[in-house]
Amino acid sequence: MELLDLLLEMGKDRHPYEFVGVIMEDDGLLHEIFLLPGTVSNEQSASLLYDMMPLDTHVAGSAHSHPNGNLSPSDADLSFFPRIGRYHLIVGYPYTRDDWRCYRADGQPCALEVIP
Repeated sequence: MELLDLLLEMGKDRHPYEFVGVIMEDDGLLHEIFLLPGTVSNEQSASLLYDMMPLDTHVAGSAHSHPNGNLSPSDADLSFFPRIGRYHLIVGYPYTRDDWRCYRADGQPCALEVIP
């Protein structure tokens, strides 16, 4: 739950701009996000610099915000998802605990349990 709360807070803090980061896992639990230096964001998108991504077997996927509140992956998201990890979280306006979704690398919705 701490990671989800952090992602929602980051969305609020960056609004109306997007944020994007890499999610790390340990023993199957998503637990940390890395914001990479040089990441570029605006109201329409956020881009990771791939040469700055960690080379680590604990990369689970990505997380980013949709300030417009649409929690469905965009075409750009669907192109990006297969490049990094298995899980891709999208948080959106107004950034409550109901305003997030998880997707697999192929863009299909994925149930993800939030552990208190």
